[in-house]
Amino acid sequence: MPQDAKTDMETAVQPIVPRARGPLVRFLAVFGPGLVVMLADTDVGSVITAGQSGVQWGYRLLLLQLLLIPILYVVQELTVRLGIFTGRGHGELIRETFGPAWAWVSAAGLGVATVGALLTEFSGVAGVGELYGLSRAITLPIAAIALLAVVLTGSYRRVERAAIFVGLFEFAFFFVAWAAHPDPHALLAGTFDIPFTNKAYVYLVAANIGAVIMPWMVFYQQSAVADKKLRPEHFTAARWDTAVGAVITQLVMAAVLIACAATIGQRAPDASLNTVGQMAQALTPFLGTAIGNAVFGAGVLGAGMVAAIVASLALAWGLGEVAGYRRSLEYRPLQARWFYGVYTACVVGGCVFVGFWPDLVSLNVGVQVMNALLLPVVLGFLIALARRALPPAHRLRGAYLWVVLAVAAVTCALGVFGGFSGAGLLG
Repeated sequence: MPQDAKTDMETAVQPIVPRARGPLVRFLAVFGPGLVVMLADTDVGSVITAGQSGVQWGYRLLLLQLLLIPILYVVQELTVRLGIFTGRGHGELIRETFGPAWAWVSAAGLGVATVGALLTEFSGVAGVGELYGLSRAITLPIAAIALLAVVLTGSYRRVERAAIFVGLFEFAFFFVAWAAHPDPHALLAGTFDIPFTNKAYVYLVAANIGAVIMPWMVFYQQSAVADKKLRPEHFTAARWDTAVGAVITQLVMAAVLIACAATIGQRAPDASLNTVGQMAQALTPFLGTAIGNAVFGAGVLGAGMVAAIVASLALAWGLGEVAGYRRSLEYRPLQARWFYGVYTACVVGGCVFVGFWPDLVSLNVGVQVMNALLLPVVLGFLIALARRALPPAHRLRGAYLWVVLAVAAVTCALGVFGGFSGAGLLG
């Protein structure tokens, strides 16, 4: 990044978080990036995967959803650490540490992952509209206008609050799980009945793990932390923000799994649930048409919209960090034309492509495979930065370093494995 652009970035954008007094006030001021990125993690593809897990295996994959909480936290906590103690976004830090060539490699991977994610999210939005007989020609333009209106305000605070508000619609899945009236005894028994030797089960385990870490999550949270100007004194509160988000997103996944296991899994275990419409229709006999469509649709819409915001901003930030253009939500659109231009291109392009793409099922499968293959690159850069770019006192070392390496190795191995084998199972 050119030095003049860096200086302009540092002086023009004022700190967003005031020097808060007291732990509670400080936490509330810092709160946001972790929750937003975790709500986005429970995107449309993840919802479909959780639903299929419940239908095909009952409650046998429920324990996995809880075990994924620390994995999510370990990975995203590194982005918080890097953002706070370096003040740099992910792409910028790779450029400064490893050089422009590697920075563009990371940006290319981010671009591919973002495009795939946006197509998945907008396919979910289109699916919700189709529940009510609305064509994509109506729902997708409305979604694009809403997403552009959220971001084209020149304010990080407003974007963050809007993203959290939209993402909280995912809480509708908790109502769906409650309305399904799961049998507590069957739930407990199934949770600990794990068929390790069944290949189909292992495939779905791998697919769930492979969908946990998305490249755009890493870029978004580190860039959001830097854009929000969080400082070392905010580190503890920012880690709690990430931990709370990790718990919430996996509980949402568990709710979808429980709802589908208690209903469709009991009555129609061979049902094919590859789209939002199929899942909602399968739940209709148990929840009623009106409640099933409205509540389930609200959850999917919240998941898809918040993920679209996060993925698009991640690419706009990431390219800016590598190319050196102005990149902050504190700038007005005319002050950061490239930043807002990339975001707009992502939203409009995603809507247009999904509007003409006929096969949304194969689209979701392809995105799963792509994200799984990118995991080794994403986690490799993240751990390397945590070892080299951080101040010595905050670098990964000792037992925690080995924990992070083990988590990354297992996630990458099962993610790549699930990307191929899970695609065949889920398709």
